[in-house]
Amino acid sequence: MMMISSAAAALSAMETKSGMHSNNKTTTKMQKKDTSTGMRRSVAARAMQRYGREKREMNTNTNNNNNKNTSRSSGLNQSYSSSSLPGKRGNRVIMLSGFSLSKLTSVLKKKTQSDFDRVISGTSKTREKLSYMDEILGLWRLEDLDDTLDELEETLLSVDFGPKTAGKVLDTIRELVEDGKIKTGEDCKRALKETIVNILVNDGGDPTKMNVSEDEKIPTCVLIIGVNGGGKTTTIGKLSNWYKNAGAKVMMVPGDTFRAAAAEQLQTWADRTGAIMSKSPPNTKPGAVSYKAVDEAIAMGDIDVILADTSGRLHTNLDLMDELVGVKNSIKKRESSMPHEVLLVLDGTTGLNMLNQAREFGQQLGVTGIILTKLDGTARGGAVISVVDEMKIPVKFVGVGESMEDLQVFEPVSFVDALFPEEEAGDA
Repeated sequence: MMMISSAAAALSAMETKSGMHSNNKTTTKMQKKDTSTGMRRSVAARAMQRYGREKREMNTNTNNNNNKNTSRSSGLNQSYSSSSLPGKRGNRVIMLSGFSLSKLTSVLKKKTQSDFDRVISGTSKTREKLSYMDEILGLWRLEDLDDTLDELEETLLSVDFGPKTAGKVLDTIRELVEDGKIKTGEDCKRALKETIVNILVNDGGDPTKMNVSEDEKIPTCVLIIGVNGGGKTTTIGKLSNWYKNAGAKVMMVPGDTFRAAAAEQLQTWADRTGAIMSKSPPNTKPGAVSYKAVDEAIAMGDIDVILADTSGRLHTNLDLMDELVGVKNSIKKRESSMPHEVLLVLDGTTGLNMLNQAREFGQQLGVTGIILTKLDGTARGGAVISVVDEMKIPVKFVGVGESMEDLQVFEPVSFVDALFPEEEAGDA
């Protein structure tokens, strides 16, 4: 299995569409509260302005790089072997369909202002709760360290960080204070953000890498799993849009044979994104549906990516979990290298409950990545950091809205910046 960087040409298409649219409990603390409340309300707006300036510079550099690549044919990376022929899968370059790994890498790596705006908007409820930290740190005094750390812990717990992860973060802060590396509230906030980013990067690994098929004749298979109502089918439609914008030919597999109208919903997404649906005879068991779909995709010879849907199930239902394991085994029976990715869809509104889901699905299915959905509808976004901290698997995408463009490639630094926006000098 070869690891490749995962997110960037889809945004080229999307840029044109979106067009760059833009418990210190003392009396002193009570006196400062009204002032800090007004400060908090403007934090998100100032962060958006700051991102605008930074990302306009980045987009200028990106456009310059794109101009250098205009001489390349069908997105073909010059580093690939010249022996790759049109219509062949050599080095996974499909010149006839316009899909290449270099193009997919470009899609997943590229960020626009609109992407950062979506993340800022989608994390507003979690950010609003975390903004209380500005009040706590505004009253920073080294002699009150224990009280300050207690209040910071309460704030992290309020957005479902989880006791273990919150404790880990604050233990690091205490060590930095004792080493003399944190002397002010601003120092503490920066260290807090850096510690959280380190958890997401070091424990989760690179979120922009995806496993793909090494065999030129075998398409990449992505199995999508999760509990009922988490948004798996909708997520498959949005993933299909990513792959389409990278030039891939996608096959969708209607493996949710339990929910009424699930296949019809998936067909609607296939029509919207230009994907094809695998043939699924009625009254077929989910394992057989997936087996036949893989067989069909391999026989067709021009399918780049298989996105396999599954029925939602509670992680506590052992019989249904065994059935899901059977689906994975059926895919592997037809092609031993599949599935190349097992992506777990987690509903952001469930908070720390998602940690139990991740444990069970990870143990049974060997989850390779997480897709966090409905982040825009919750103030419990801190739970995902606990999942990465404990499970050591990366978040690969986050859903911050209803449109196809609202499935964003997860970028740890931007995510943490959105939760803890910095104040610029002169903005107070």
